[in-house]
Amino acid sequence: MLRPGDILSYVEMCSIEATSSLQRGMNFRLRPTHSVVLMNRRPGAPYANGMDAEGRTLVYEGHDVPQTSKTPLPKTVDQPAATPRGRPTQNGLFLAAAGRYREGLAPPEKVRVYEKIKTGIWVYNGVFNLVDARTESSGGRLVFKFRLELSEQEVGEDVPGATDLPHTRMIPTNVKLAVWKRDGGKCVVCGSRNNLHFDHDIPFSKGGSSLVAANVQLMCARHNLEKRDAIV
Repeated sequence: MLRPGDILSYVEMCSIEATSSLQRGMNFRLRPTHSVVLMNRRPGAPYANGMDAEGRTLVYEGHDVPQTSKTPLPKTVDQPAATPRGRPTQNGLFLAAAGRYREGLAPPEKVRVYEKIKTGIWVYNGVFNLVDARTESSGGRLVFKFRLELSEQEVGEDVPGATDLPHTRMIPTNVKLAVWKRDGGKCVVCGSRNNLHFDHDIPFSKGGSSLVAANVQLMCARHNLEKRDAIV
């Protein structure tokens, strides 16, 4: 079962989403149940994605026009909602979905969020609800900003809180990167580099924090499960 904090290879991520490749950062209705976004908040990332201090809300920046001979500098051009032929871009599709929710015409679009932490290595941040969208000025051009709020439901679940690991907030990028470096990309118990997960030493439900590296560690699936079973 896919759980927030799971660490995946690119191939594993594509397999989970039943696609041969994920070339775009924004993938509206990649599957009938949900959309997918890929984010990167590492230093030098191409888009300005943000997260609130509580780790429950993402502000995801829309995507630029493709770089072509006619548009050699995409960062100088307004982000498009439609192609030159009038078809909606990924920005436009997400914008329309946010509008339908805001107007009470549809439930929020469920969006699985995957975050790149190293080349070829991703972490699953959970399911978020797309609740709003806007444009704002950035560097003399207009960019889209999509507001996504953490959902308590995984894709396909109908009952709030149905997951066996309640997901109450996302671990910040700087914490993930610090933990990955400190733990050497392997389980702190057995040294395995497979089936890793970002684990809270002290669970959030017992007062532990997601916001400091001292309370987060890398554990393989087996030892993560053993630790959970031992918590009373």
